[in-house]
Amino acid sequence: MELNAGIAAIVTGGASGLGEATVRRLASSRAKVAIFDMDSDRGEAIAAEIGGVFCKVDITSEDELVAAFAKARATHGQERVLVNCAGIGGGAKTASRDRKTGEIHEYPMDRFEKIIGVNLVGTFRCITKSAAGMLTLDPLPCGDRGAIVNTASVAAKEGQIGQVAYAASKAGIVGLTLPVARDLASECIRVNTILPGLFDTPLLARVPEEVRASLAKQVPCPSRLGLVEEFAHIVETMITCGYLNGEHMRLDGAIRMAPR
Repeated sequence: MELNAGIAAIVTGGASGLGEATVRRLASSRAKVAIFDMDSDRGEAIAAEIGGVFCKVDITSEDELVAAFAKARATHGQERVLVNCAGIGGGAKTASRDRKTGEIHEYPMDRFEKIIGVNLVGTFRCITKSAAGMLTLDPLPCGDRGAIVNTASVAAKEGQIGQVAYAASKAGIVGLTLPVARDLASECIRVNTILPGLFDTPLLARVPEEVRASLAKQVPCPSRLGLVEEFAHIVETMITCGYLNGEHMRLDGAIRMAPR
């Protein structure tokens, strides 16, 4: 699928980090971009800068998603591209013992369910709504009716200590990639997933420089944090390469995460 002024795209989590870089990349290729995010100030500013539209939305809310898709489509028309970048983190061990008091703690289930709800269920909720909309369109001359790109994580393969909920949510996204691609194959809608490693996002920008340097050294080659623009480049490739479907791709400088 060629990105051009006739292509509408939606990027969830598009107001910062990997999502923002994706928004800017797609807009630079002349796609009409809608930003789904909860940060109104940042989202509105980026939308104004790129000539897009901002939709404030919590992707775990059915009502908010219905309204956001309606707003995006009223502005740009039915999207042919969906990029899922929205997600959250949070750590705790499955069960743990306090070294000082000996008290035993279980993983807080409300935290587990929230992370799964945003990262996995929220991603699938966006996929199914976008795919249903894409079905109303005719295929393009290239054969594509639409393209969906999801964001997982290397934690899906090597979740570290305390990452059980995050790793499970991202592994779920990897796991749904091929079945969803198969579900939608007869309708000419392609589905792929990126597994980013250590990226220089606003989250890591708040980490002390010595910690950032230590993380960078863990990456075999190149020994640095990933650039958000590199992530956006792979997103664009997954959208424009018509033979790429049902795939999950690591983008991590060959890192393999240790337990800690």
